[in-house]
Amino acid sequence: MTTAYFAEDPQEVRLSVSAVVHRPESEREILLMKRSDNALWGLPGGYVEPGESVEVATEREVREETGYEIDVGRLVGVYSDPGTQVIEYEGGRRVQAVNLCFEAVATSAGEIITPEETLEIGFFDTQALPEPFVPIHQLRIRDAMENSGVVRVR
Repeated sequence: MTTAYFAEDPQEVRLSVSAVVHRPESEREILLMKRSDNALWGLPGGYVEPGESVEVATEREVREETGYEIDVGRLVGVYSDPGTQVIEYEGGRRVQAVNLCFEAVATSAGEIITPEETLEIGFFDTQALPEPFVPIHQLRIRDAMENSGVVRVR
């Protein structure tokens, strides 16, 4: 079994972060990664570790999964709806991820630190996202691209 979305009956709640990372010269192109656990494209991100701020966790997760250093910007939204945020992992563990999604700008490229998590990375136009795509990340991207300045709570 691989990571599955829209699971039910969470066994735990964890705080997670994700980032809609833009190229400095283009807000329409965002950094995506192809996950090794289910071969879906999506935003870089992961769980906050004990003793970390959400900003440091966002920087760490993006660096580990993509090799990019980033400047973390505004909070796009808080995503906690158990109808969409329960993820089932291999072994049957079901986690309701409360996700804080941030905008960020890529500042420099480097080496991927966790190649076991990432099959590919690339920048893609938000109007031409690669498939297959992590379903719960599409809303975060739409909210970020809306540029309303409003923090979404979903």
